Amino acid sequence: MPLVSVVMPVHNSAATLGPSVRSVLAQTHTDLELLITDDASSDDSMDLLRELARQDERVLPEAAARQGGAAKARNLAIARARGDYIAFLDSDDMWLPTKLEKQLGFAATAGTPLTFTSYYKVDALYSGEAADFVPNGRVVWAPERVDYSAMLVQDHIGALTGMYDRRVVGAKLMPDMPKRQDYALWLSIMRDGTPARALREPLAVYRSQRAGSLSSNKLSLVPYNWALYRRHEQLSVFRSARALAGAAWHSVRKSRV
Repeated sequence: MPLVSVVMPVHNSAATLGPSVRSVLAQTHTDLELLITDDASSDDSMDLLRELARQDERVLPEAAARQGGAAKARNLAIARARGDYIAFLDSDDMWLPTKLEKQLGFAATAGTPLTFTSYYKVDALYSGEAADFVPNGRVVWAPERVDYSAMLVQDHIGALTGMYDRRVVGAKLMPDMPKRQDYALWLSIMRDGTPARALREPLAVYRSQRAGSLSSNKLSLVPYNWALYRRHEQLSVFRSARALAGAAWHSVRKSRV
């Protein structure tokens, strides 16, 4: 069986960390390593990680020397990865039990090193475990195939479902950006014409922002998207503006799920 390296950044996530980690350890595909970087948490996150590591040797936590943000935390984990595949999960989201098994089976015949899936959304205060999750009808559906041009208009890949084949693309790191690092990673893989393909079954659970914060969070991403288009992807002003308008429209639509 292929070894999957699961990358998880943590910062003050003690309240949600347990269910996230347990959703990985409960996968029906058991050949995995969970590489966690604690990004200088000030709560009990690291203590909880040490306890989880004592319970399961696949949990491999490491404390960052100093707080560096999500990209640096993920890259420290990727640098330790031994897996054939690199997958991502944040410390407040969860995978359903068959996520890796089904996605690996799909990836074996997808003809591309980058795959993703659909996912469910729950409210910020959701307190259940992945094993007990009941489908709620709030699904962000993944398109079957996405190319680079389509990704510029909308980031179709939920970071909690993205997985790439390290044997094909190498250990791709996330650009050191304050936000949108995962989006930049997918674009860097797809820039040479590589498409991304999706298993449309929802196999993960995404925790939404707290009520009342959605609009401000969406608007706050505008300058980060602009920097991504102009600096990272080196698009023209016109093409960047066109992509930004499309991204804003699709973001509003997705937020209604």
